[in-house]
Amino acid sequence: MKKENISDIIENLNADQKIKLEDIPDLDLYMDQVIQLFESKLSSLKRKEEDKVLTKTMINNYAKAKLLMSIKNKKYSKEHLILMSLIYDLKGSLSISDIKVLLDNIVQKYENHEDYNLRELYKTYLETSNEDSKEFKTSVRNKEENLTNLLREHNIQGDFEENFLLICSMISMSNMYRRMGEALIDKFFIKGDK
Repeated sequence: MKKENISDIIENLNADQKIKLEDIPDLDLYMDQVIQLFESKLSSLKRKEEDKVLTKTMINNYAKAKLLMSIKNKKYSKEHLILMSLIYDLKGSLSISDIKVLLDNIVQKYENHEDYNLRELYKTYLETSNEDSKEFKTSVRNKEENLTNLLREHNIQGDFEENFLLICSMISMSNMYRRMGEALIDKFFIKGDK
């Protein structure tokens, strides 16, 4: 495995690509406009060209599952789009039921017409994600270097073995972070378990 290959992959991942607050108009959008916005801003994150970032069915399912606050006049507010962006980011690792638990407090505040500054929360989320992206890039480069040293110590040579172990390590780390996220949901967000 060549360092420039991993560096290219890291940069081409666009892992830090998010919908920013300024990308979302202040006026309400129809469903087709929402889908178009998500496709234009997040299409670089698709694994395959034919994949969809967001569909009408997804949006309808989010609304039915009460992951979003009520939709008025078939239009979606900036707050709806913020929640959809969060759902998009979370659904790669969490179940829809866990996402619902996370977002329920926010949705309920909006349904009850309580004052809640979702835009500031989202802005802070974006800043945190930016820091996470930097940490991720450094971590992958360090993981690659450590793996190369371990392979040398164990007298293992070959691109297959090196790539195989790097992939297994990435998936193992991903699983640990996902399980930690689930444990935090269970501890702090599931009602009755406090």
